[in-house]
Amino acid sequence: MRRRRSLLTAALVAVTTAALASPAAPALAAGCSGTNDGDVAIGDNQTAESPIAISECASAPSATATVPVKIVHTYVGDLQVSLVAPDGSAYVLHNRSGGSADNIDQTYTVDLSGETSNGTWKLRVNDNAANDVGRIDTWSLNLGGSTPADDFSVAVSPASGSVAAGSAASATVQTQTTAGQAQTVQLTATGLPAGATASFSPASVTTGSGSTLSISTTTTVPSGTYPITVRAAGATTRTATYTLTVTGGTGPQIPDVDIAAVKAHLAQFGTIAAQNGGNRRSTSAGYRASVAYVKDKLTAAGYAVTEQPCTSGCTTGAGPNLIAEWPGGDANNVYMFGGHLDGVSAGPGINDNASGSAALLETALVLAQRTPSMVNKVRFAWWTDEEQGLNGSRFYVSQLPSTERAKIKTYHNFDMVGSTNGGYFINNITSAQSVHMKAYWDSLGLQPEENTEGRNRSDDASFTNAGIPASGYAMGASARKTTAQANKWGGTAGGAFDPCYHASCDTTANISDTHLNRAVDGIAYTVWKSAVGTGTPGADFSVSVSPASGSVAAGSSVQATVATRTVSGDPQTVQLSASGLPAGATASFSPASVTTGSASTLTISTTASVAAGTYPVTITAAGTASRTATYALTVTGGGGGSCTGTNPDDVAIPDAGAAVESTIAISGCSATPSSASVVTVRIVHPYVGDLTVALVAPDGSSYTLHNRSGGSADNIDRTFSVTVAGETANGTWKLRVQDSGPADVGTLDTWSLNLTP
Repeated sequence: MRRRRSLLTAALVAVTTAALASPAAPALAAGCSGTNDGDVAIGDNQTAESPIAISECASAPSATATVPVKIVHTYVGDLQVSLVAPDGSAYVLHNRSGGSADNIDQTYTVDLSGETSNGTWKLRVNDNAANDVGRIDTWSLNLGGSTPADDFSVAVSPASGSVAAGSAASATVQTQTTAGQAQTVQLTATGLPAGATASFSPASVTTGSGSTLSISTTTTVPSGTYPITVRAAGATTRTATYTLTVTGGTGPQIPDVDIAAVKAHLAQFGTIAAQNGGNRRSTSAGYRASVAYVKDKLTAAGYAVTEQPCTSGCTTGAGPNLIAEWPGGDANNVYMFGGHLDGVSAGPGINDNASGSAALLETALVLAQRTPSMVNKVRFAWWTDEEQGLNGSRFYVSQLPSTERAKIKTYHNFDMVGSTNGGYFINNITSAQSVHMKAYWDSLGLQPEENTEGRNRSDDASFTNAGIPASGYAMGASARKTTAQANKWGGTAGGAFDPCYHASCDTTANISDTHLNRAVDGIAYTVWKSAVGTGTPGADFSVSVSPASGSVAAGSSVQATVATRTVSGDPQTVQLSASGLPAGATASFSPASVTTGSASTLTISTTASVAAGTYPVTITAAGTASRTATYALTVTGGGGGSCTGTNPDDVAIPDAGAAVESTIAISGCSATPSSASVVTVRIVHPYVGDLTVALVAPDGSSYTLHNRSGGSADNIDRTFSVTVAGETANGTWKLRVQDSGPADVGTLDTWSLNLTP
């Protein structure tokens, strides 16, 4: 995973951060409230935080949660005080008001109804001017909440079973009322291998009762282990996992990759670094030796291997990307598996990212050894120059013609998959492209989480930004493991997931065999599920829109071509529809249904009242499955007025220079701005700890969104909630960004404002 900062600067930042965060352990609170009365110093022009960990709170936070705060400070007009939720959302409590008054001793009321109760909450205090210091004396949090609605749980006993292909297995599904009243739930099962069926007796139960699950298999079911998801659907849906092992089947068996072989590759990468100046940075001899090692292994195994020089956008002297394809499979359905091969200059880079590189290499070699029947195309990639800004993968994607991009159905990324204090994280965990990876970890009972720390910080971002679905595994970098995560996964609460992140100690000793083993077996599971078949693939298709965007004056219409293509099996009839249109716009298709392989004309008509703006319109083609494409509709000159706006124009952020601004003009908004208005910000910058970001209202009032937090993390890509209820909606709003530290520049990429979410 990348970070752009000199080691000396990073060390100074780390020391400063540690000094400010000395009372780091959260005050633990069982229930829906808690107090932290440990003093935390507020340095001059510094940021301080005090945490409270909430656990065992059974209800959602209230719209009138309370936060009593006592801060000792000689000039409260310098201070910004925010409540930070477990997901990182910040709620401003005090924003540099009060002038020369001293001390804050006040109870604030906050609408937290959209948050999750349990996790670590923080009180963050920013001192924004010189000559005064203070301390957080004490603060409390009372989430309030309401009586939980009817709820239930579901479990399967036994949780796993083995069956010979052609026979049946059974288990008991037990439900339990956990809140409110008992309810009737419908039972279903998903994740079954081809040739297996599931039934329940009875198919619906009242919570508190049980049912018998029977899974029947045919002799053609592939041998292997399958995580079956049992769903109980009532007022809400709850799930449990039954792990089914099939033996003696005639289909291909998903392999268990030998962890010893993966570690042998890691040892080789360590030796390469030691022989080449101690690192494998993209511009080094160590990186080129790593490329040669991987290339030799793959070529000998029968792969078509290509070195791709990065001719633009990469660091001067950076080595090549390495791309390898296995023969066979539908070339129009490509599933890519990749990770960066380069490291930082501080050390050999074994967890970051020889771990992902070695796991991919051994999976590729096992695929070659098994030579299974391929349904879809598998392509492996090892990227250069990731640590300097995702440059190698971005170059690869930029060189792909649109037809080749469309062939890539999913890119899977693997970055830091052996962290010694690791967690189990999946990029875009709820998406379709993550189903197989999540299913495998679910089968081990790992309860994986979304990879929030790694969002937009590894090579999957290059594919996502190009419209290619992406996912991946990670075990965590410098972020710290929460108490809840330690309780779930083991390890040390409060410690970094990888204590040697970007450090000289990232050697072969900095690897968790358990995490690495679970990652490589999940990679193999995903490869086999995505591309290895037992026979003729089922019918499937794709849909695309050309052009992918268009502009229309309000009151007029615009057209595009919707093309479908049969990617496997027989052609089928699909029904076309559109969603996401602005009010006053309609869409029609001619014809409204097509046989895959054919096209239709999309016409979007607008009225004069449609508000100006850009709207992502989703085109859906529904047949045996649903496939979608996106058309970006821009409406100009609309008279409808709007309480929202977007400015996509790039604004350069100079190094340690004056603040820059980007404007959005709101007109025709008849509503009052909300107490939870939304500001979505995308800033590309290699060191967000240098940045201050503020929303400026038409009357000049400033609302701080980001104040030099985040340290050496790169890029801001998040949505802020801000209270602007006292402001006038119409007028020019500004996003103001200033870089206050040396050695880095960046770009304000885009931002949006929604005053009435």
